[in-house]
Amino acid sequence: MTLVRPGKVQPPDTVQFRISMEMTKFDVRNYLQSIYNVPVASVRTRIQFGSNRKRNHLLQRVKRPDYKVAYVQLAQGQTFQFPDLFPEKKDVIESGSFEEMQSEYMENEKQRQRNDPRRGGINDWFGL
Repeated sequence: MTLVRPGKVQPPDTVQFRISMEMTKFDVRNYLQSIYNVPVASVRTRIQFGSNRKRNHLLQRVKRPDYKVAYVQLAQGQTFQFPDLFPEKKDVIESGSFEEMQSEYMENEKQRQRNDPRRGGINDWFGL
């Protein structure tokens, strides 16, 4: 049972899971209520068929496996929101001192002038 971020916008009290083909609605409800103590109002399931696509050089059919999707509606007053794992960075320009900028520039120059380790110690002027 895997929690999935939905592709389309859903109500805040609905959570989408990818489950095995053998699980039923009652199995999903009992699993969430007994193990995670999550109050469940209703469960809807659907079977997503895997896509058929062709291989380009052998013209063979390759089918992706089917899977089942469960939409769990939480009890009244319960909501679920995915955590924001990658928040957008704010472009804040901080006024640094001259010494900080100079030391950063010197570090960049040292990195640029360092020999390439892939060349095996051969000088840059000697072309390969």
